[in-house]
Amino acid sequence: MIARFTSALRSEQVAAKLGLWLGVSFTVAFATGLFSHFLQHPPAWLLWPSRPVNLYRVTQGLHVVGGIATVPLLLAKLWAVYPKLWQWPPLRSAGHGIERLFVLVLVGGALFQLVTGLLNIAYVYPWPFGFLQAHYWTAYLVYGALVIHVATEWAKIRKGAWTRVESQDRRRFLWTVAAACGLTALVTAGETLTPLERLAVLAPRDPRAGPQGVPVNRSAAAAGVERVSGYRLTVTGAVRTPLFLGYADLLRLPQHTVRLPIACVEGWSVECEWTGVRLRDLLAAAGAAPGALVTVESLERAGYYRSSEVRPPHWNDPLTLLALKLNARTLDPDHGYPVRLIAPNRPGVQQTKWVSEVRVS
Repeated sequence: MIARFTSALRSEQVAAKLGLWLGVSFTVAFATGLFSHFLQHPPAWLLWPSRPVNLYRVTQGLHVVGGIATVPLLLAKLWAVYPKLWQWPPLRSAGHGIERLFVLVLVGGALFQLVTGLLNIAYVYPWPFGFLQAHYWTAYLVYGALVIHVATEWAKIRKGAWTRVESQDRRRFLWTVAAACGLTALVTAGETLTPLERLAVLAPRDPRAGPQGVPVNRSAAAAGVERVSGYRLTVTGAVRTPLFLGYADLLRLPQHTVRLPIACVEGWSVECEWTGVRLRDLLAAAGAAPGALVTVESLERAGYYRSSEVRPPHWNDPLTLLALKLNARTLDPDHGYPVRLIAPNRPGVQQTKWVSEVRVS
């Protein structure tokens, strides 16, 4: 049975080198994925900084583009070790059985993460479970199984990963895999790196397509906020002077313009010019304490991200606005008209649109 899958391109050395590259890729994906998760769901004691403003844009772009580029690498690794997965007998001892169990978790979990991740950025959900929770917890299983696998195979990895491959055909194979990963990244990275946007033929989202030249993930129609009449923004809660402001009142306040990216968890990002009222100025006028926790509520009646927390490092930042304009034009309804939040170093899902209330606690 093993002979059926033999190839001159397979060797312990090839598998070790592919495994080393895969370990680096998975480590980057694990670290950037945890950063994204805890930025969206921070523990009470954790205060993420608002600077550098492009930090989330870079890390999430790396997470998604790197994940897509890992697909040919993972397939090559599975091909290189495929005969070992069909060894007979499958279990030679209890220890060998445990080792193979972790390999099964590693292989199955890695495929699960890449497949569901690709479907998520394409907005396809053919499963009954929540993607966020499944993707988050499976990441721990996969990375834990990877660490254990590296520990048990370290002697082979150390021997094969750092020595030159003697066979010219095997060297060509490794270069082909590397080129496939690099090409995949090149034709995807344009959704994050503006200079490469014309090459982004595999990118799930064109960063230039959308109202006012900026993509949207959730339209006003989908959110049920198509028509806004009698708008009023309220600033309430633990404040000295609650504020009740109409749209015209907001326009009369001092306006500030900043350049900030809108960076989505799906990996795309676009730097834009935003104009509006500084959130810290509104909160100062209302008499909020400098260390207060702020919750921004949307006119959207339902949805996982209809509200977001804004912690002191962000709402005290002068770049954080309740924006009224995008690229010098009144916000399109799909971009959050009449008012949306924009702040540095935050995921797009936390840049709440159609803001109706700022609540201080």
